[in-house]
Amino acid sequence: MMSIKLPLWLRATLVVGVAILAAGAGLFAYRYYTHPVTLTVAVGSIDGEAAKAMSAIASEFVSKNAPVRLKVIDSGTALEAANAFSAGTVDLAVVRGDVGDLSQAQAVVVVSHVVVLIIAPPGSSIDSMDSLKGRIVGVVGGVANSKIVDVLTKEYGLAPANFKNIALKDVRQAIQSKAVSALLVAIPLAEKYLSLVRGFFQLDHKKVPVLIPIDSAGAIAEAERAYESFDVPKGTVRGSPPVPDDDLTTLRASLYLVANKKLGTDLVTSLTLAIMSARRDLLREQITAPSTDQDAYLPLHPGAAAVYNSTQQSFMDEYGNWIYLTPMVLGGAATMLAAAWKFLGIGGPAAPAGPLDALYALARRVRNADTEAELVEIEEEIDNLLKAERAKSASGDENAVDAVTLNVAAHRLENLIHDRRAMLAKRPAVASAA
Repeated sequence: MMSIKLPLWLRATLVVGVAILAAGAGLFAYRYYTHPVTLTVAVGSIDGEAAKAMSAIASEFVSKNAPVRLKVIDSGTALEAANAFSAGTVDLAVVRGDVGDLSQAQAVVVVSHVVVLIIAPPGSSIDSMDSLKGRIVGVVGGVANSKIVDVLTKEYGLAPANFKNIALKDVRQAIQSKAVSALLVAIPLAEKYLSLVRGFFQLDHKKVPVLIPIDSAGAIAEAERAYESFDVPKGTVRGSPPVPDDDLTTLRASLYLVANKKLGTDLVTSLTLAIMSARRDLLREQITAPSTDQDAYLPLHPGAAAVYNSTQQSFMDEYGNWIYLTPMVLGGAATMLAAAWKFLGIGGPAAPAGPLDALYALARRVRNADTEAELVEIEEEIDNLLKAERAKSASGDENAVDAVTLNVAAHRLENLIHDRRAMLAKRPAVASAA
C-alpha cells in the first residue's frame, strides 16, 4: 500500500491547528473551574434590612474575590422568600425556621434570631397571657407571624379573633386610638429594632410599656421545635426605669441562610467559608453556626458541616488527583509533541557518535565518489580512524572498539572502494564507444 507524504506547509498547519485547539480547550477548562459561581438568594423583611445585610455580604465576596458570588433577590417578606425557595427559583434563602415549606432546606448559617415580644401600652392592666382573652392584639409582620399566633392560641386558649394583622405604618395610630390592646412583634434584639418598638409609644420617665411573659415557652418549644425558650435580659427595651424589670421568658426563632439540599458539597463549603470570613470583616457577629446535632430542627448541609466539624478535605484529598494525573498529562503532551516533531520531519539523524558510525557513513561517500582522488581521500580517513582506535586500545581505553569489528568494517569498505575504482575505470571506454 502506498503512503502519501503531505507537504511540509500542510503538516505544519495541521500541527499548529491541533496546538491551538488544545490550548483553547485548556484555557476553557481553567476558566470554567476558576470562574466564581453565582448563587441566587431570596431575602425578605418588612423593613428591607435583610436585603441590605445580604447585599453587604455579597459586596464583600466581590472585594475578597471569593469563589462564590451572591445575587440578592428581595422578596419583600420572609414568607415570600421561603415560597421562592420551596418553588426552586433560587438556590439559597434567608428564612425563619417557623415560616414556609423548608422540606428541601439545609442550614448553612444562622443569620440572626428573632424574639417574640408581646407589649402593652403604658398603664395597661394586661400583665399575663390570660389577660389577653377578649382583647385585640395587633400582629406586626402579618402572615410571617401566623405560626406564632397559632401556637399561642392553642397554648393559652385564645381565639383567633383576638389577633389582628396590622401594617407597620399603622401601629402608632392603632395604639393611640386604642384599636388594639397590645402588640405582638418578632424582632432581633438589636438597637435599631428596639428603637422602633419604643417609637410605637409616647414614653417618658414615668410611662413605660408593659412586656407580657410567655410562661409556657419551654413547653411550646418542646412541641414546636422551630422555637426555643428565651429569657429577655432585664432592661433590654429600656434602661431606666428598666423594661423589663427582670429577665422575661418568651419565645425565640432562628433566622437561617438555607441551601437547597441538591447543591454540591464543595460549593456550599466554599460559601460557608466565605460567609464566616465576611462576618469578621463586616463585624456581623450575630452570624453563627447552626446546630450540628443529628436531630437538629433544620439539618445541616454537608458542605457547611465540613466547615463546622473541621472535616474539610486535606491537601492530598483535594489535590491528590492532580498530583497523580499531572505527570500522566505531561507525559501524554510530550508524546504528542514528539509525534508532531516526527510528523513534520524536522531535524535529521544525529552526527556519528563513534568510529563504527563514521566508517559506515563513509560507505555512502564511496558509492557517490566520481574521481580517484575522492577514493584516495576516503582511504586516508579510514586509515586515520583505524590508527586512532588502535591507539585507544593500546592505552587501555575501555571505549575503544575491538580490532575484529574494526577489521570487518574496514574490509567491507575496501571491497566497496575496489568495486568503485573498477566502475570508474570503465567510464572512459564507455564514453569513447559512444
